[in-house]
Amino acid sequence: MAASAPAETGGGGEPRCRLYLVTPPALEPAAFAEQLARALDAGDVAAVQLRLKDVEESALKRAIDVLRPVAQSRDVAFLLNDRADLAVQHGCDGAHLGQTDGDHAKARKLLGPERMLGITCHASRHLAMEAGEVGADYVAFGAFFPTATKVAEHRAEPEILEWWAEMFELPSVAIGGITAENCAPLVRAGADFLAVVGAVWNHPEGPAAGVRALNDAIAAA
Repeated sequence: MAASAPAETGGGGEPRCRLYLVTPPALEPAAFAEQLARALDAGDVAAVQLRLKDVEESALKRAIDVLRPVAQSRDVAFLLNDRADLAVQHGCDGAHLGQTDGDHAKARKLLGPERMLGITCHASRHLAMEAGEVGADYVAFGAFFPTATKVAEHRAEPEILEWWAEMFELPSVAIGGITAENCAPLVRAGADFLAVVGAVWNHPEGPAAGVRALNDAIAAA
């Protein structure tokens, strides 16, 4: 996904789908840092996105400074949701922006060539092509399944991943209600990354078990 998280290949030489962890909607940084470390040490993870909504900027900055080293010390890309400016100021590897999160072209310029820009494209081929034109490093499609993390106004089907993989070299991220039990069609459709929240952080046996289960499911698919 980034210079710090190169694509891995499977036995046939094809790039393999990888995990992309999104943080829970609320967390206490010091306590969560331990959970994050255990999750990242349990198996292959390409990236971590810090996604905290409705928090004071000071709290967001503190979370970045506590959690970023946990990911980067393990060669896992650390991305910030919404705020390209803070991503640059606090040494993140990039930013992820939704369709209403500011000016994408301005964010691309701010992040420069050394930091990643990911853009949410819902279930829209048009938005995905626009994201590619503005210089995104990956496009995110979803939600593929019902999710408790946020209200999903858009529902995507695996066909959009197949279309994107056939037409473009830019990586795709699948997001929305993805679990070890339902991810196989997305992997087979060509998703480069699976973005997950609850399947890891709410796993009954803990985040490490969640990471292992998802990596096993990806390999099996």
